[in-house]
Amino acid sequence: MSKEAISLMQKDSKKTFPIVLTAVIILLALGAGAFLIFKDTTPPVIAIGPDILDVGKGTELVITVADPDSGLKSVTIVALQGDKTIPLVNKTFPAGSMKLEEVINLDKGEIKEGEFTLVVTAQDSSIYPFGVAGLSTAQQSFAFDATPPRIFVQSHTNNLNQGGAGLMVFALSEVAAETGIRVGERFFPAYLQPAGGDKNLYYCMFAIPWDTTPGQFKPVIEATDKAGNSAKRSFNYHANARNFRHDKIGLSDSFMERTIPEFQGLVPNEGTLIDQYLYINNTLRKENRAELVKFSRQTSPTMLWSGTFKRLPNAANRARFADARDYMFQGKKVDFQTHLGLDLASLKHAPVPAGNDGTVIYADFLGIYGNVVIIDHGLGLQSLYAHLSSTAVNAGDMVGKGDIVGNTGFTGLAGGDHLHYGVMVGGIPVQPIEWWDGTWIKNNITSKIE
Repeated sequence: MSKEAISLMQKDSKKTFPIVLTAVIILLALGAGAFLIFKDTTPPVIAIGPDILDVGKGTELVITVADPDSGLKSVTIVALQGDKTIPLVNKTFPAGSMKLEEVINLDKGEIKEGEFTLVVTAQDSSIYPFGVAGLSTAQQSFAFDATPPRIFVQSHTNNLNQGGAGLMVFALSEVAAETGIRVGERFFPAYLQPAGGDKNLYYCMFAIPWDTTPGQFKPVIEATDKAGNSAKRSFNYHANARNFRHDKIGLSDSFMERTIPEFQGLVPNEGTLIDQYLYINNTLRKENRAELVKFSRQTSPTMLWSGTFKRLPNAANRARFADARDYMFQGKKVDFQTHLGLDLASLKHAPVPAGNDGTVIYADFLGIYGNVVIIDHGLGLQSLYAHLSSTAVNAGDMVGKGDIVGNTGFTGLAGGDHLHYGVMVGGIPVQPIEWWDGTWIKNNITSKIE
């Protein structure tokens, strides 16, 4: 190749290099720009809570907005109510703001009672295409209720005996999410009646527990609506004190040797006989009584029973309701418990009749009660038949007054063949003999309904 040709190529190369370099720079710039433009095409994520329709004054609406890529640029929150737009939040953010959590408190009065829609709009800092890809909107509708239920007492005569039961009839200005009567830490649910007319009529069985003196007894009707608004109201009543017997129960090695094996799997296999027995008499007893409260929620909202309750025929009274018991072992007091039922002794394996009409909700072994049948009579009223040698019914069976549910025995913590008969209101044991008394039932229960 001639010198002239080589020289010409070198000159052309010098001219082309800047052009190529410029093209490369432009392409890199375009790539970088494209990266900046296309790196965030995901809009902000918006969450509105809680996910419920009915809200009240105590409800906090929590709005969370997040954009982990380019970050948040602005967020606006408004409430639409009727023909009004109510501004609640309007914020802009510096670079690097990735998340916002905003709480809307309905107590401020900006939103009035009624239906409204919360609308949240969020813009991130992305630039493709022209920021449209970085725009999000979310909304959720609510019904705002700031008015507590009004309580109207219907029963004006409430005469109760310590350890006994009663019935309260009341109406509410609206259907409640939960309502009933509170006595200290105990709560007795009320049940909406189907034939209340234009009133929201409730029946509530409740008790003055055996361990609550008339001076301690302060029953209060409580009602909470779907929006969480609550109301309370007291009512007129008269509480009569009752004295309960005090008894001693002697424990022997032979009794514990016979009884404890029945609780295999329920009692730690350690310690002496008396240690294991005291575990049954204390820990297991508390667990079993807690189960009775749970069973009480499996109840009909209407009455299933009528008339007086049937007693075990030809049976002698043994232990009474609310007998205070000192448990003695080797001459020393080792425990104290309260007997919360009636012990009725008849013939060995005597047939046991259902006290009244109802639905069997439990028929199985239940700790200290041994083999037990529990019948629901509605409104939280239930009867219990314990220490049975056998059961003749199953959970879910409908029974009538007098139907045989099992036979007496001495399963569980029983010292001999007998029936432990219990009546519970809201899972709390009450005096059974009241339910054998037609006059008491009329004065305290049925007359209020009629």
